[in-house]
Amino acid sequence: MSGNLNLKNVSDVAAKDIIDLQNKIEAMKNGTMDGERFRHFRLTRGVYGQRQKDVQMFRTKIPFGKLTTAQLTRLADVSEKYTNGNLHLTTRQNVQLHHIKLEDTPGVWTELSEVGVTARGACGNTVRNITASAVAGVDPDELFDVSPYVQATYEYFLRNAISQDMGRKIKPAFSSSDKDSAYTYFHDFGFIPRINEAGERGFKVLVAGGLGAQSIVAQVAYEFLHEDKIIPFMESSVRIFDRHGEREKRHKARMKYLVKKLGLEGFMELVEAEMKALPYQTYKINREGVPVGTPVAADKKAPTDKVVNQEKYDAWLGANVFEQKQKGFYGVNLRLALGDIDAERARKFAALVKEYAADDIRVTVNQGFSLRFVRKEHLPHLFNQLDALKLGEPGFDTIMDITACPGTDTCALGVTNSTGLTTVLEEMLRTEYSHLVNERNIKIKISGCMNSCGQHMAANIGLHGSSIKRGTLVYPAMQVVIGGGVDETGKGFVADRVIKTPTKQIPDVIRTLLSDYEDNGGEFQYFNDYYQQQGKKYFYDLLKGLAKVDDLGAEHLQDWGEVTDYVQDIGVGECAGVSLDLVSTIVNDAKERIELAKEELAKPNYAFCIYNSYTSFIIGAKALLLSADVKCNTHSGIITDFDKNYVETGKFKLEGFDTFADLVYQIQGNEPKADFAKKYLAQAEAFFAQVVATREQQVREGAVDTDKLVVDQFYKA
Repeated sequence: MSGNLNLKNVSDVAAKDIIDLQNKIEAMKNGTMDGERFRHFRLTRGVYGQRQKDVQMFRTKIPFGKLTTAQLTRLADVSEKYTNGNLHLTTRQNVQLHHIKLEDTPGVWTELSEVGVTARGACGNTVRNITASAVAGVDPDELFDVSPYVQATYEYFLRNAISQDMGRKIKPAFSSSDKDSAYTYFHDFGFIPRINEAGERGFKVLVAGGLGAQSIVAQVAYEFLHEDKIIPFMESSVRIFDRHGEREKRHKARMKYLVKKLGLEGFMELVEAEMKALPYQTYKINREGVPVGTPVAADKKAPTDKVVNQEKYDAWLGANVFEQKQKGFYGVNLRLALGDIDAERARKFAALVKEYAADDIRVTVNQGFSLRFVRKEHLPHLFNQLDALKLGEPGFDTIMDITACPGTDTCALGVTNSTGLTTVLEEMLRTEYSHLVNERNIKIKISGCMNSCGQHMAANIGLHGSSIKRGTLVYPAMQVVIGGGVDETGKGFVADRVIKTPTKQIPDVIRTLLSDYEDNGGEFQYFNDYYQQQGKKYFYDLLKGLAKVDDLGAEHLQDWGEVTDYVQDIGVGECAGVSLDLVSTIVNDAKERIELAKEELAKPNYAFCIYNSYTSFIIGAKALLLSADVKCNTHSGIITDFDKNYVETGKFKLEGFDTFADLVYQIQGNEPKADFAKKYLAQAEAFFAQVVATREQQVREGAVDTDKLVVDQFYKA
């Protein structure tokens, strides 16, 4: 199957991923792999189904958003070759390509792998991309550069056996300072730099935050955790999440719900108990693992120092440019409308960066770019060139710079058009509120649905897609949320849902809120302080007139950018896998884990061998439980229920162990060394053989329906 791919410039591990994807595509097409099972597989390889039929979104995984000019150029070239020539920057500091044919995805991945860009773990139930402050390394407020820590964490969990098939995704973030520009407060793991009294580096650690339908602020796990302990802590926590986290009810399957259920203290006790099983009790980070950037030569001259548009340049300097902690050098931040840049502009931009900045572009969490090590004398020429590329708009990370997900443009879960509304609002702000070009105390973020890909719940003013019914009429609408974001001390807030209004009324919603704040909020520098002072009821009353639909004209039945009346069309999202399994197929999954364990033992990678053996136990037990109509929604629940339904009833004999729990939980009490890895694998093989024998006996005796499909939409053991 790999004959048509040129993999000679691709690493062995990347080549294996790509060949595996191509083979699975062929298996799905010829019917030897179930379509739903293939969906789960491709998601963990960055291939995500779009709203449009027969095309995919391809998501790259770019730790802390760091791109070289060569990587950006290759992304541009690939986007033109395989799709519509557009690059979309996300709030996770990734780059997405849309409208790609499924059969082209191995080719896309191959060409990107040649420049060190992967898609492994970009979607699906994995440890997702690890985000960080885009100014890390040059931030005047930072204690130290977090970039090497992000890179080390990314490398550790990429393809790690413990995080390839969890109940839901894990999202970590590293902030460069207490200002929390990485929004660690709503992540599964958040890290903020600390230096203790002994001069040692470490991190304040936050856990179990999240946005979405039920947003929760992360809790403090450690005020100081030594730098060598952060990866072991994360690995132990992910193991606990994998074992105890919900898997059936997708809306309850994030770490925030597990910690809420167990309590932070109970969760941390389990994490501590798991530490013995880890391959590393400490994991030293190479502090020099990510070079901070190389400035252009001091004697390099720019073609001109004259500015084409002085007024715009002055606004750009004030809002988009900052002096780095490396004195004499400047960071430059760029706004991208909707986070989109076409291939031609991307290539020209990359060439410009190579000439006048360090070869180190950072994708920002608000869908822009950040440059570093620009010399002061080069700023005028750089601005002229950026402006010519439509990349010179002032107002980066201000009220002018609206964050928005693609919404109904490409996402099956989109309810209303977030991009069309964003374009309208940014134009309104530019023309009517130009004096707010430096206003950083009000951020606007928009999502096409409640899932918060646009991070609306972390906005001072947030909006998410919805609808309003009046009789037989359905109006496209936006839920207005207020009061989210990060204050000047770094404290994070989740927004309140205030009111729902037709989407065509949203420009007036924004006008009303801004006028009220300018008229009455003078004593409050931060918008959220004014919101807290006035209260939710005040803002509901302020906006309720705009929520009425009784007297609206026909144009309000149309979403932004549409010429026909709105029809709500919500598809099936792919934020996590969906499975439709035959029990026999699940048994085969257990066998695959045995084979993976053998491969890891041969390397040798004892920790991965042990974890794949553990997962084989779980999947094998799950197969027999599902054949008996026993619900399976957590690993720990499977272990308990297998003892109850099979071991205690005498249907399944365990050699040398009284309970299945005793057998499986050996993983907790043993260090990942050769002797235990070999023994545990042998026990997993023996257990699997008995699972197969038990299943065959059930079939012979007619005790099970062999044609029965086991439908468990959100569970993957």
